[in-house]
Amino acid sequence: MKSINILLIMLLANFGFLLAGCETDDAEVNETKTSYTLDAETSVVKWIGSGPGVTHDGSFAVSSQNLEVVNGQIRKGTFTIPISSIKNFDLPPNLQPALLEHLKSPDFFNMVLYPEASFTITEVKPYKGKTPEGVDGANYLITGDFKMLNKTHQISFPANVTFQASTLSAKATFKIDRTKWGMTYAADPALGEHHIYPEVALELNLTGRKL
Repeated sequence: MKSINILLIMLLANFGFLLAGCETDDAEVNETKTSYTLDAETSVVKWIGSGPGVTHDGSFAVSSQNLEVVNGQIRKGTFTIPISSIKNFDLPPNLQPALLEHLKSPDFFNMVLYPEASFTITEVKPYKGKTPEGVDGANYLITGDFKMLNKTHQISFPANVTFQASTLSAKATFKIDRTKWGMTYAADPALGEHHIYPEVALELNLTGRKL
């Protein structure tokens, strides 16, 4: 009798294992995966940096060729930001080169050694909250690893992500503390009017198309 009970237990265990395998296979079969690439002409990362009595703003280009969407939700992807693409909007054309060259220097982005920054998605989950400085209509909380100046830190921000026909749109606004990545130039408040605030405001406006 004991041997019969052991045999039954083994059969039930194997049957349960087979069922679990079937459920996993069914879930994978039911997944609809789609790849998107960002439109370089319409995708941009805007920035705002400021200090006492002064504010500068501009933008960076951004690209990504491996955005994976599963069942209508972004699953993974990496965004690349070339530092050489930095632009300034608030200064007259004759003064912009001086500011941009300073931002590319070792005081800030050190572009010669670190020509790119990047953001790699690690988690995307539904979002129903609201932040005072967040984008309107945010429906997802995106978490990922932001790499700059060869340092990587995790950041999270609410985003408004929508799909229409063969296009993807993502918008977000948030701030980062540049000193966490070692960009400490003029970050000391004791500098007075020459102080540059550690926080930098970023605005993402991305458009992707289905491959």
